[in-house]
Amino acid sequence: MNWAQLRHVRIEGIAASVPAQIAYNKDCELIPEKERDLYIRSTGIASRRVASPNTCTSDLCVHAAQNLMDKLGWAATDIRIIVFVTQTPDHITPATAAIMQHRLGCTTDCAAFDINLGCSGYVYGLWTITSLLQGMPDGTKALLLAGDISTACISPEDRSTVPLFSDAGSATAIVKDASVDNPLHFALNTNGQAKEVIWIPEGGYRNPFNQDSLNMTVLGQGIARRPVDLILNGIDVYQHAAQHWPQQVTDLVHQTQTDLGKIDHAVFHQANRVINEMVRKRVGLTESQTESSLNDLGNSGTASIPVTIAYNLRKSLCEKENLLLLSGFGVGLSWATVISNFSAMKHVLWLEFAE
Repeated sequence: MNWAQLRHVRIEGIAASVPAQIAYNKDCELIPEKERDLYIRSTGIASRRVASPNTCTSDLCVHAAQNLMDKLGWAATDIRIIVFVTQTPDHITPATAAIMQHRLGCTTDCAAFDINLGCSGYVYGLWTITSLLQGMPDGTKALLLAGDISTACISPEDRSTVPLFSDAGSATAIVKDASVDNPLHFALNTNGQAKEVIWIPEGGYRNPFNQDSLNMTVLGQGIARRPVDLILNGIDVYQHAAQHWPQQVTDLVHQTQTDLGKIDHAVFHQANRVINEMVRKRVGLTESQTESSLNDLGNSGTASIPVTIAYNLRKSLCEKENLLLLSGFGVGLSWATVISNFSAMKHVLWLEFAE
């Protein structure tokens, strides 16, 4: 197991921002009407949030960050690190983190960069920022921005993706604090051999955009897509998740000698009900310990863990210290878990973005 232990950081707050527009799977024409109730029960997804064509992930993350900074009383000029985790940047280049550094009003004394990851990305982002803060002065402030507008990169005629995905952005405020000794225990894994389980075949530099990239191909009943659309092989995703994801969580629980019964909240990437229930049961967590936002918010990609935290745990995380288990599995393929006692946060915000 690829394991790391880091200390001396404090999460002061988390904010999630979602588009106001709601799409309901009971109205999804890609699913035959007689199958819609079964689909909702099996996936756990009744509704999703969909961004307008003019909204980017950066807009949702900036909205979350600005509101969180206002609540915390943080000055933009004090922020020294911005890490943006996404699969849907504003541009191929430059890094969207640099654009948000400017939009937020941060000074040039700020390191800002992107990480191209999805479902495991929030935990990877926590690990990255926590690692960077180890060598920085006490009181250094950082922002982890994580999100996706997944609906922009899926075919509107693909029933294997449309009813699953939501759009969302998030901001997490993190401070270097030498007085905080609660270790954060991370486990991080990657299997690039399975890259084609979740991927977009064309539009990069290996397979550049070309005159055929926008041609729609019918692949089956209710499934038509272009080479620039996301492909999600659900059966393979489940098989890889079942093989690797619960084992990583269990190994980290054993490595850290964590008592499962003492975990206050476990928040998994919101893939779908079948996968998440499989992981929960194999790890040995109870339903009451395990948070879900699937019913109302679907699979919001990189943002799904902070979105679930903000949607479900606004009160709990601000009242007391909580032992949290956060874990994600997905595109890459990659999977990552963190276990730690998180100090009581100052603010956890749930926001709707007015487009």
